[in-house]
Amino acid sequence: MLIFKEAMTEFFNHCRFEKNLSAKTLKFYTIDLLQFSAFLERQGFPSVVAAIDKTHLKDYLRELSGWKPKTIKRKVATLKALFNYLEFEDHIVANPLRKLRIKIKEPALLPKALNAAESNDLLKKVYAALLPEDKNKYGYLEALRNIVVIELLFSTGARVSEIANLRRSALDLQSGTVTIHGKGGKQRMIQLCNPDALFTLDTYCTLFAGRIAANGGYLLVNRLGNKLSDQSIRILVGNLAEMAKIGKKVTPHVLRHTFATLLLENDVDIKYIQSLLGHSSIMTTQIYTQVNLEKQKKILAEKHPRMRFAMAMQ
Repeated sequence: MLIFKEAMTEFFNHCRFEKNLSAKTLKFYTIDLLQFSAFLERQGFPSVVAAIDKTHLKDYLRELSGWKPKTIKRKVATLKALFNYLEFEDHIVANPLRKLRIKIKEPALLPKALNAAESNDLLKKVYAALLPEDKNKYGYLEALRNIVVIELLFSTGARVSEIANLRRSALDLQSGTVTIHGKGGKQRMIQLCNPDALFTLDTYCTLFAGRIAANGGYLLVNRLGNKLSDQSIRILVGNLAEMAKIGKKVTPHVLRHTFATLLLENDVDIKYIQSLLGHSSIMTTQIYTQVNLEKQKKILAEKHPRMRFAMAMQ
């Protein structure tokens, strides 16, 4: 009889070596399954996987009820993946989650984005920190690297993990293209058209060539010469936004939303935006059609027929 902890180990090996899942996915699987394992032990429920049934899962869902809907969904999805695997491998007769009707509603939150003026303020601030007289100091190199981070996020709309894992070989400065490795091993190529961004990237690649080569080819480098992590990029972006006096919390994901929203505002077809963002479904991208109230106001003020109907009372 297979006990739950043995099932976890077998499942992780399957995910790592057969499905080749990302380190991030494996991390969340580990967190979620360890939490469920601890729940089974705490409640004195069976540790044998074949004995785990819908009553145990219902109790677990009650325990999770205080978490955010998105987190609950993820934890349930992790359990589904595990039990589907166990069923396929004949360790259990059927996935017990199929006997539950689980409906978790997430609030429809619109993504936050910077407007054009705020985006300009952020770019101005990061470029203003690049003082030519400091070229021989690390402060200059750090300021240059910060510009590259913002330019890449703003110019490509890439996810923070995609930028952190970007290698020098993915950047072709001759053609002005960057190849992004996205979710599920999918690749997309994005054109970098802005002369300032291209010049900065070229300067950065020249000055950081030795550091990039030493860390295995990762483009973005920290003070110690290692790859810049996702979290470091989040902190960096937040600090730079505060310095630019932008009155809202700014994250790499906000810059991704900004990329999409400003393109839509400039009448770019949503299908192109879907391709640039690396969304597998157009439904994911369509949320941006609800975002920009300024654009909505402009359209209605200029195009709505009611604006042509003048009334006598003024």
